Amino acid sequence: MSNAAIIPQSFWFRVALQCPRRDGMPQTKGRLLDLPDTCRLPTLSLLEGREPWAEVRVAWNPQGLGVAIEVTGKSGPLTVDEGLTVTDGFQIWVDTRDTRNVARATRFCHRFSGRLRPGSSRTGPRLEIVPRPIARAVADAPLCDPDLLQTRAERKRDGWLGELFIPAEALNGFDPDTNRRLGFAYQVSDPNREDQFLGVGRDFPIGENPSLWATLELRDSG
Repeated sequence: MSNAAIIPQSFWFRVALQCPRRDGMPQTKGRLLDLPDTCRLPTLSLLEGREPWAEVRVAWNPQGLGVAIEVTGKSGPLTVDEGLTVTDGFQIWVDTRDTRNVARATRFCHRFSGRLRPGSSRTGPRLEIVPRPIARAVADAPLCDPDLLQTRAERKRDGWLGELFIPAEALNGFDPDTNRRLGFAYQVSDPNREDQFLGVGRDFPIGENPSLWATLELRDSG
């Protein structure tokens, strides 16, 4: 008989995480974000006894939201799927109003789909980000021009690093002067491993239900 819990441990928590302010994002030289350890999110998969293989860091400033994802333990080339399925890549969901009492997305809920594209030995990989609608939403957030999103990718010896800066104009309802709480969720994908999530995973409608997302508290310091 299995001792595995039917309901994931992270389901029982309403998680609120600090998101430090980092002025100077995005940078024009070197890394796009270069976020320090104080921006690292805890890995809730440890509650289920699963060892994390991706590290996610977040930060904000009045110009927008920065997200950095670093994957380790990746061997072999990057995998690219020409369809809509994310392979080496990720999904990010942001609710600029942190609505916790509704089970369907509103016009303040955003989804960004990212995937790594292999590059040449000279240019390295690139990160392709596409804003997408959220299924079953009661109202759709405006889909921003993908050119507004700033990205950087780096192939590492045993993985990759992807950096994304989402400007305020791409986040309907983003207003740190009046609201310092964002709903946030992520899914990091590797075709050779089980996807990693911030909280609950694919057994729940994480991509459709913002009440399942964590809260980012926008702090003025780390």
